[in-house]
Amino acid sequence: MCGIAGIATRGSKPPRELVQGMCDVMVHRGPDGEGLHIAPGVGLGMRRLAIIDLTTGDQPVSNESGTIKVVFNGEIYNYRELRADLVAKGHTFRSVGDSEVIPHLYEEYGVDFISRLNGMFAIALWDAPKRRLLLTRDRVGIKPLYYSQHRGNLYFGSEVKCILAADGSTRQTNPTGIDQLLTFEYTASPVTLFKDVHKLPPGSWLTWTEGEVRQGTYWSPPQPQPLKGTVAELAEQLRATVTEAVRRQLVSDVPLGAFLSGGIDSSILVAAMCEVSSQQPMTFSVGFSDATYSELQYADIVAAHCNTQHHREVLTPDYLSTLPDVVKQLDQPIADFSVFPTLLVSRMARKHVTVALGGDGGDELFGGYDTYVADQYASSSVDWLPLPIRAALERLARVMPLDSGKRGIANQVRRFLEGAALPAQWQHMRWAMFLSNDARARLYKPEFRAQVGEQTGQLVSALLEGAGTDRLTRQIRCDMRLYLPENILPKVDLMSMATSLEARVPYLDNDVIDLALAIPAHLKVRGGVRKWILKKAFEGRLPQQILSRGKEGFSMPMKNWLNGAWNPLMHELLSESNLAEEGIFDARYIASMMRQHEAGIQNQSHTLWALMVYHLWRDRYARRATSNAVAVCTGT
Repeated sequence: MCGIAGIATRGSKPPRELVQGMCDVMVHRGPDGEGLHIAPGVGLGMRRLAIIDLTTGDQPVSNESGTIKVVFNGEIYNYRELRADLVAKGHTFRSVGDSEVIPHLYEEYGVDFISRLNGMFAIALWDAPKRRLLLTRDRVGIKPLYYSQHRGNLYFGSEVKCILAADGSTRQTNPTGIDQLLTFEYTASPVTLFKDVHKLPPGSWLTWTEGEVRQGTYWSPPQPQPLKGTVAELAEQLRATVTEAVRRQLVSDVPLGAFLSGGIDSSILVAAMCEVSSQQPMTFSVGFSDATYSELQYADIVAAHCNTQHHREVLTPDYLSTLPDVVKQLDQPIADFSVFPTLLVSRMARKHVTVALGGDGGDELFGGYDTYVADQYASSSVDWLPLPIRAALERLARVMPLDSGKRGIANQVRRFLEGAALPAQWQHMRWAMFLSNDARARLYKPEFRAQVGEQTGQLVSALLEGAGTDRLTRQIRCDMRLYLPENILPKVDLMSMATSLEARVPYLDNDVIDLALAIPAHLKVRGGVRKWILKKAFEGRLPQQILSRGKEGFSMPMKNWLNGAWNPLMHELLSESNLAEEGIFDARYIASMMRQHEAGIQNQSHTLWALMVYHLWRDRYARRATSNAVAVCTGT
């Protein structure tokens, strides 16, 4: 595990100090070591967090002749099998870890080697004879990778701040990125909030050869093939596949534990850890003093049932004082409230372990979100109503008094009916979209609205097209390609790596993904029960109280904080004078949103917080500071 960064040029050697500077801004990703390779045409850098092969696992790694150099962030879980195959073909190795299989696989199979990897990874590979740089990411985007083309060079890094440290961007903001951030609370690959900085999409690769860029896709969710067997046989196959994925991901030469929220996904992983590990697992949970936001009691039940070494904390810090640490990491902003508890639980876990398993991916693969059930109810009870009646119901919901807790009948009815009023192609986003077309028209000034156009809606429609034969399958596959890789995974990566903690995700093992995508949708959400087949698979291994409970989610009471300790900051960031600097947003409309929120008329916390995050990001990253970066030779 580490962070990677570098520069490809048209022939000149990038200055060592420049690549060094790109690595210096992400020391948190790799406090245990550093490696550089500088040669004509390329500069590769990495920071290492030592997890496997502590003594001989340094990078860059190379083939026998040294003509292929690799820096790599992540873990390859099937490296032993790959290594054995390569040794049989005549390859020799200097180390015993996972990173060295990459240059040898490339020698043997070319770019096609990527599809043979089972793991989480971002890879930069330099082929000196071909003068070619290859960048690639894992199937679903567990590990991040950004790039830009600037001044005739290609810059890349695990974090956007690496590219900024090398002056690899003009720092011009991207209207599409701003619209996506406010609509979804994140941006969708390849878009970022900078016009010239891009996310390499999950499951894809990019090559740079003397300035020529090519891109391709090596994996996308396949169309499902019918599975044979009874429900009992399928459940047992799923249990065995998940358990084996957990076994693979327990490989570590440093202390390892698991995040335990008390929800079904993390509880299953902990139960599987207990089954396959010879050591008593360590588990980590955080909660809030507001019981509607806390799941600690359920985490305690699972910890006791599985006999783990359990560590728990009720979070009572001054969250406002944590804000600078969060913003520092959000060089590609995410407005999801749960960045805060994710950072804090990572800090707690890092006191005891260097690796933690988490349950991310379970909701997307097995139908765990409220929106899936809400959509089924809507399609049978609301969607057939004429639009005027649906609009009238939505207006009625808006006058219902809001609950101060995390959830409440009024809160849920409002979201449900707001979703039902959306265009048909957007309705599956009913609880994952925070800026309606009406609000967008009022929030944006005309010039900015014209720049944005209908791109965000077209994105959602494109992801749904051809994603499956039934509605639920299309929704799940859309979330696999959008919400999971663009919000959930980068949030966990950023906040865990800020504490030098490696977060692993067994549900996103290749074998689990392949099986889950082939399971029929009606076995995932059945009779209003989410993750039905996953729960069936682990019956008897967890208390029924855990298997039968609903999903809570990992959040925080931002809607209350914006009316309390965070209120002055909100008014400062969203003041008319601050908004006037760019001329993007209508200050009067934002002022009315703040009044509605403060009066308890409408919960506007998602949009207000996203606007605050944007302005915090803008002030830290988009405004160019005087740079002391070394100028990159362009070879011209």
